[in-house]
Amino acid sequence: MNYSRYINSLSAARKSSPIREMTNLLTQGSPELVFLAGGLPNPNTFPFQSASIKLRDGSNIQLEGKTINDALQYGPTQGYGPLLSQLKEMQQKLHSPPCWADTEVVITSGSQDGLCKAFEMMLNVNDHVIIQEPVYAGTLAIVNPFKPKYIPVQCDANGLIPDLLRQCLETNWKSEDAQSPSSDIPKVLYVNPAGANPTGVSIPLDRRQEIYQIAKDYDLIILEDDPYYFLQFDKKRTPSFLSIDTDGRVVRFDSLSKVLSSGIRLGYVTGPRPLMERILYHMQVSVIHASSMSQVLVSELLKQWGEEGFMGHVDRVQNFYLQQREIMLKAAETHLTGLAEWNVPQGGMFLWIKCLGISDTRPMIMERALKKDVILLPGREFMTDPSQPCPYMRASFSLPTPENIDRGFRNLSELIREEIELTKKN
Repeated sequence: MNYSRYINSLSAARKSSPIREMTNLLTQGSPELVFLAGGLPNPNTFPFQSASIKLRDGSNIQLEGKTINDALQYGPTQGYGPLLSQLKEMQQKLHSPPCWADTEVVITSGSQDGLCKAFEMMLNVNDHVIIQEPVYAGTLAIVNPFKPKYIPVQCDANGLIPDLLRQCLETNWKSEDAQSPSSDIPKVLYVNPAGANPTGVSIPLDRRQEIYQIAKDYDLIILEDDPYYFLQFDKKRTPSFLSIDTDGRVVRFDSLSKVLSSGIRLGYVTGPRPLMERILYHMQVSVIHASSMSQVLVSELLKQWGEEGFMGHVDRVQNFYLQQREIMLKAAETHLTGLAEWNVPQGGMFLWIKCLGISDTRPMIMERALKKDVILLPGREFMTDPSQPCPYMRASFSLPTPENIDRGFRNLSELIREEIELTKKN
């Protein structure tokens, strides 16, 4: 593939930081290396000497000596070496990317940091952007400053609808337009494929294969934003877009926030080396690298657990959210039957609810919900045009207790009934 068409002029102008490259050399040198190149602070001046982290299973992670020094010091922009190796091994085992020889992994300050830098690498002002709708509001916040011409593709209970995607493209462009520098054909397709935020839907394999073929026909890069990959409620996880990527046209974003900790701010981006290089150069002049402390801590945890321990933990996390989903579905059935409709989430943390008899949930939630002691997110926030009314709203089952879920939905039912009466009066 010719990746130059996906790299805007600002990203193309970025060059490698010589200081950052010198830091990379430090990690590759022998123990006898006398390093006079970089301005690394002397760790003997740091007030921290060691750290002990107690895990829920009663075991401990000790950071001392070299590990605590690594955790407190500057590191390579691409990521802490041991953790980078662990994540690469994980990606190979979980996804078996067909283009692995030309693929690179970069550790970022949360997956959204990587997603933001990918969009900033690819987009120009007023570009066409293909995006599933409804869509994660954080993605809209990244893209909106580019004043894009959105091409929203609707989703159903199985996620993004391939026929609508092809129709959107065929109506405006021919596949050969992708080879014309003067064409305004889209370059990027954004998808949130598993347990999507806000709908909870997952795209089945046959649809993913059809979507991938369309991306191939129109030379699109697929941005596979998959933070809920480990929270799929089917025990057999659906193969990722990365796992079917025979061309090198998928950039995948993974997150540790949902399974280890959101506060450690660690994610990782996997994709074609020429595109990963651009993200890396951006990081060199912005965050420099993801938190060394977080990277060392996670690396030591993975080393202590091993693959079996990590996947066992993931299974427990997935089972917790599955139970939470069941509790919320029961509360919805009890309190919202006849007032709303919903699909069963296939993963993630959210229930996407359509209110019956209410054209727009935003005034109800923003102006009247607080008095009922319940708050949800209005559906408008997940639409490419938030000025239009939307009857949907998003409820999260990640945090509230079973008792609070039931109480919240009881309060919500009262709120909806009052809103319907108010609508009739007006």
